[in-house]
Amino acid sequence: MKQISKAFFFLAIAVLSSMAVSAQRYAYVDTDYILKNLESYQDAQKELDRISGQWQKEIEQRYEAIDRLYKAYQAEKVLLTEDMRKEREDEIIRQEEEAKALQRQRFGVDGDLFKRRQELIQPIQEEVYQAIKQVADGGGFSVMFDKAGQSNILYADPRYDKSDRVLSRLGVSASDRDDDDDDSDQDSGGGTDTRQEENRGGQSPRR
Repeated sequence: MKQISKAFFFLAIAVLSSMAVSAQRYAYVDTDYILKNLESYQDAQKELDRISGQWQKEIEQRYEAIDRLYKAYQAEKVLLTEDMRKEREDEIIRQEEEAKALQRQRFGVDGDLFKRRQELIQPIQEEVYQAIKQVADGGGFSVMFDKAGQSNILYADPRYDKSDRVLSRLGVSASDRDDDDDDSDQDSGGGTDTRQEENRGGQSPRR
């Protein structure tokens, strides 16, 4: 009798758990698509590209100067005393080390470019996260997946793509994106977010 009661108890738990899971609501967003349509993100990317190009040019000029110094040394080497050769060699080595140190400072792990990217991009990512949370709370979604990047989502029904709702929360209108999504439905999860096929690629949205 006790075994039957225990079996019934576990069966009831399993049924209730299944009901709880089935009661949850899921949706997804495409953060690549969202960021692509944010002017603030595009401006930040342009600024990072500008800074990166400027620093890369600075480093290349350093190495070009070292190369000229080395070639001059090779051409004059036979005319120099041993002490002079040692002095010129030490100078070339010193400048090479300084150039490598500058390269690490600019582009290394936790370097200047990384820090600048954090300053520019992180506030935008936080803003997007808050907008996603608002859409999830408003629509009663328990889980919001991200379809961008290395997502494990193999198929996603466009009806459950809430990316345009997130953009609407961020103040980006349909006219700003030059598509036909009026985003008129509420965050109730009952509506369908629609956009031009060429923008999102039908069932498998593309950027």
